Amino acid sequence: MDKQELVCISCPMGCRITIEKDETNSLGWKVAGNVCKRGTEYAIKEVTNPTRMVTSTVRINGSHLPRLPVRTDKPIPKDRINECMKLINSITVTSPVKMGQTLIDNLFGTDAKIIATRSM
Repeated sequence: MDKQELVCISCPMGCRITIEKDETNSLGWKVAGNVCKRGTEYAIKEVTNPTRMVTSTVRINGSHLPRLPVRTDKPIPKDRINECMKLINSITVTSPVKMGQTLIDNLFGTDAKIIATRSM
């Protein structure tokens, strides 16, 4: 892997980070440009196993609004986001739904859940 440049999103600083493989480093990576320790962790995770939180809406029956806001309760692998969205778009829930209620459990074997972010 050649040198890769990232913008860190771990804190409001938005550091421009460069990362490259370095076998002599205890972490296995050489990270530069970050102001805080979170930047190092973010950069290594981003090049080895990028994950993201997913936020969306699902159809809901029996409510005053047609869509219920939902999100994952933890980040899922970035390459599974399209699958996640297809699954979210395929379901319809029925009210009442409580905020924090699990709508989909163990998403793709990742132990992540799709939860409601509003009561309806």
